[in-house]
Amino acid sequence: MTVGTGKPRVVVAMSGGVDSSVAAGILVRRHYDVVGVTLQLYDHGAALNRKGACCAGRDIHDAKRVAERLEIPHYVLDYEERFRRAVMDDFADAYLRGETPIPCVRCNQRIKFGDLLALARELGAEMLATGHYVRKIDTADGPELHCAADARRDQSYFLFATTRDQLGLLHFPIGDMPKEKVREIARDLQLSTAEKPDSQDICFVPEGRYAEIVRRIRRDTDSAGEIVDEDGRILGAHSGVIQFTVGQRKRLGISGNREPLFVTRIDPAARTIVVGPRESLRQRTFTVADVNWLGAPNSRSVTCSVKVRSTRPPAAAEVDLREDRTAKVRLTGDGDTIAPGQACVFYESGGTRLLGGGWITRPQPATGT
Repeated sequence: MTVGTGKPRVVVAMSGGVDSSVAAGILVRRHYDVVGVTLQLYDHGAALNRKGACCAGRDIHDAKRVAERLEIPHYVLDYEERFRRAVMDDFADAYLRGETPIPCVRCNQRIKFGDLLALARELGAEMLATGHYVRKIDTADGPELHCAADARRDQSYFLFATTRDQLGLLHFPIGDMPKEKVREIARDLQLSTAEKPDSQDICFVPEGRYAEIVRRIRRDTDSAGEIVDEDGRILGAHSGVIQFTVGQRKRLGISGNREPLFVTRIDPAARTIVVGPRESLRQRTFTVADVNWLGAPNSRSVTCSVKVRSTRPPAAAEVDLREDRTAKVRLTGDGDTIAPGQACVFYESGGTRLLGGGWITRPQPATGT
């Protein structure tokens, strides 16, 4: 739908933070027909006054104030049940499988770029805009997804599951800006979120206490077990596998060892936590599943850079794609800590383009090849 200004309608996902607020403000300045939508995803009761969250309580109030300031229509939609089933249940079940989940990817994949895009179409919008720090570049071969101009803020890792069809309908107004510029625009627009702190935790996990959330979602599933070394010798006990992730060193409850020990493997069926030296964490070969590829690759074997965690720098790799949407990844360097449940995201070698990615399955032993 196009209004009298000649500009199309665009729905902006407004989380109540400064980034999505400025995304809306930029589009208003460009005379688009802007509609703000905020999804209420969860409610912790006290969330109204909790800092560092999003999509609940205080943030909904802040999004409304920004919409009023920009003089745009604003809708709040209750997505609590959908979010619980699509994101929170998946989060809890992943920990019970001994994995380390990334709920932000699931939220983008299933809620923001799934349900919200469908809603945007129902509202007659031609685009869905978000406050993500990522860039979409249109080329003769179609749109490409690239890292943000500000590498410190880049969020492309969390958008690897975006499909090519979705990307054509998405818009990222702040992807080419540093954070300082975003706050400057917010102050210039006199938005109430201009100095609002960035959210730090996973939105539904207050203060990082994820084990409490897992217990709340999946009651009576936290069983005690043993902590063993790589030879099976018992070193201690634990009260539940959900309290551990691969690569963890702190809070193991064991001492007196000659060298620092890390969680190298989790066996939820046997309720066993396996620990070993740092060197045991390094893997060079592993498998990813549910691979999403943004654009058809030229061959079944792709040389690229990969990130195995959002905070890791890219590493050179060879990716062998398979017909069943799995891929074998071979790091060409020294290897890295590979945790099942995390994402392996593929990037153009030496460039900023996101090629795709998949979910890391159980890591394979290092082969030295």
